[in-house]
Amino acid sequence: MSQSASQNPPSRTARLRRSVLSVPAINRRALDKLSSLDCDAVIFDLEDSVSPEKKAEARENLRAFFAASPLPGKERIIRINALSSNFGAEDLALVAELEPDAVLLPKVDEPQDVTDVSDRLTEADAPEDLRIWAMIETPRGVLNAAAIAEAGRTAGSRLDCFVVGLNDLRKETGVLPQPGRTYVVPWLMQVVLAVSAYGLEAIDSVFNDFKDAEAFTAECSQGGAMGFAGKMLIHPSQIEAANRHFGPAEAAIAEAEAIISAFAEPGAGTLNVVNLGGRMVERLHLVQAERLIHKARLIEQRSPGAAAAPRTEA
Repeated sequence: MSQSASQNPPSRTARLRRSVLSVPAINRRALDKLSSLDCDAVIFDLEDSVSPEKKAEARENLRAFFAASPLPGKERIIRINALSSNFGAEDLALVAELEPDAVLLPKVDEPQDVTDVSDRLTEADAPEDLRIWAMIETPRGVLNAAAIAEAGRTAGSRLDCFVVGLNDLRKETGVLPQPGRTYVVPWLMQVVLAVSAYGLEAIDSVFNDFKDAEAFTAECSQGGAMGFAGKMLIHPSQIEAANRHFGPAEAAIAEAEAIISAFAEPGAGTLNVVNLGGRMVERLHLVQAERLIHKARLIEQRSPGAAAAPRTEA
């Protein structure tokens, strides 16, 4: 794209992305269950989980599903095959036809991977609010994370979110899966830093052993502490823990409300710093507090009663 970059990064999305469930588009039974699940977003996968001989059938499944099931309240993302493959062009044409909330690009290595798809969507007259998500799952993708995220600052860019893919990243680097993800934490934080610099969001990688609830919960807690907006999931049983750990904690909500109240006091409207119980709080903390309260309200609106029982972790 030739447009010049904007002076300020775009504001963070107002969408909930605590739980992002990936569903093979070939699996009609799984598609039929989606309306009953409490996930925030759904990735309809046309790539890794669909064999080459089933790609066309998977696309037809999505045509039928989108015609009958709009899934109100859930963000809908279609993961396509690479444009360099035999299936990418037809997948992208399907995206332009069905108009989901976003298209997820696999193995994004450089900014051009994003801008090429953005240009093609524009040429296909896709709605301006049809966004692009980028899978960061290769060594080049991690090394270029900041440059790719910067593409999101370009006027007219559709880039909105990163999704980390550790399975492919581990395969290409030889790093073994270990509790605590010790050797991949620097790469994860590099992705979080990149999206934070340019006003985007990042979704943490899948956890493969969906039967190990304890280890999954620990990884959700870690991802939330790192700054990820949510987690990509492979099984409905993982939704509850992801919603809990990537949602605002009870103590955080109370503190945010106190900060907002402090800046609302008479005379505080022009102050950049206020005294909150003996602690100096800056106006930047007010922005963070308002964002957190907005997220809590979105949770309450989307799932009545959910905000009454937020997670208790600090």
